Amino acid sequence: MRRILTTFFTVYLLLESLPFNRMTAAAQSGRQLELEPEAGSVVCPPGIYAFAPEGCLPLGPSEYLAQIAATGIPFPILPLPVYNPDPAYNDIPYQYFQINESGTPFYSSLDAAIAYQASGPHLYPSKHLYVSYLELVNSNEDTFYRLRSGNWIRAEGGRLARYPPFQGLLFSSTPRNAFGWILGEIQSRTAPGVNSPQSGITHRRFEVVQIYATQSANSLTWNLIGPGEWVDSRQISRVDPAIAPPEGVTGGRWIEVNLFEQTVTVYDDNRLSFATMVSTGVARFWTRPGLFQIHKKLESTTMSTSVPDDFYYLEDVPWTMYFDEDRALHGAYWHNFFGYAQSHGCVNMSLGDSHWLFDWANVGDPVYVYDPSGLTPLDPSAYGAGSP
Repeated sequence: MRRILTTFFTVYLLLESLPFNRMTAAAQSGRQLELEPEAGSVVCPPGIYAFAPEGCLPLGPSEYLAQIAATGIPFPILPLPVYNPDPAYNDIPYQYFQINESGTPFYSSLDAAIAYQASGPHLYPSKHLYVSYLELVNSNEDTFYRLRSGNWIRAEGGRLARYPPFQGLLFSSTPRNAFGWILGEIQSRTAPGVNSPQSGITHRRFEVVQIYATQSANSLTWNLIGPGEWVDSRQISRVDPAIAPPEGVTGGRWIEVNLFEQTVTVYDDNRLSFATMVSTGVARFWTRPGLFQIHKKLESTTMSTSVPDDFYYLEDVPWTMYFDEDRALHGAYWHNFFGYAQSHGCVNMSLGDSHWLFDWANVGDPVYVYDPSGLTPLDPSAYGAGSP
């Protein structure tokens, strides 16, 4: 009997020392324990829990999702509601030839070109001399181009112009967060700041990324484009979808030109319908901020200036929509630097983008031009009539 009592007393002392009994005592005293029972508990299904649920622990995947949600990334991560425009918008009825910067003779006929008997107009030397041609002719191992103007040029006077195929995005609904295009090949960083470790993930020009949060570090602005991925904002041409029309716009239909981000966005029935990168005016030839209207549309036109130190000559500039004197939205076949300022005041677009916008836009449609950075002059005296 004594042995039985001794054994019972020993078991009692062991039970009293177990965490279960301490937990029971704590519960009886009214204290709330936040620790998981040592017997274990069920882990909650993956999700973001605003409050601790009963019957499971929000650990593991749920804990990770809560952490990234705190940075601004939603769960689940949804793709942008986008689709690509028809590639046929890139097709245009023009072929272009870039004349040498030193210029080249024009000839009145094929025979005159073969015989080097120059005639026709004289063009100032420039790196922006482009003509539109109708046919290519090979004769005596030489190549000649018949221009739409009726003149002829020799092939050694320049080279064929290859226009870029870049196109923007069409939207089935307005995105719930910002997005943008990567401007050049870069590696993201694991946190804001130039000294933060690189993520090992490379992003390339024209890649579309979503932007979930913005922070400042090292006097720079950084964009969160994915879990643990931050990119210097200067490397992204960003779009923040408008939540309301600009002041003075009625009817739910307008075009926005963001001079700082170098983007054009199109709104129809008060929702984002189209977005792309563009090239607006460089310093001294700024694109003027303000609210304008498309006042003329031309399927093609020749644009030029006679200023000797800044001469250019561009034939058959396609899909042109004038909105502020001589400033226009139009196709640009002579460069592929969309996302960077390049023009003399016009809004340069890729051929496919300008074609799509030309088909969508009507004379009278509002064009809202703005610079959220405030760097573009607002003084009307800083602007002339404008040009490409």
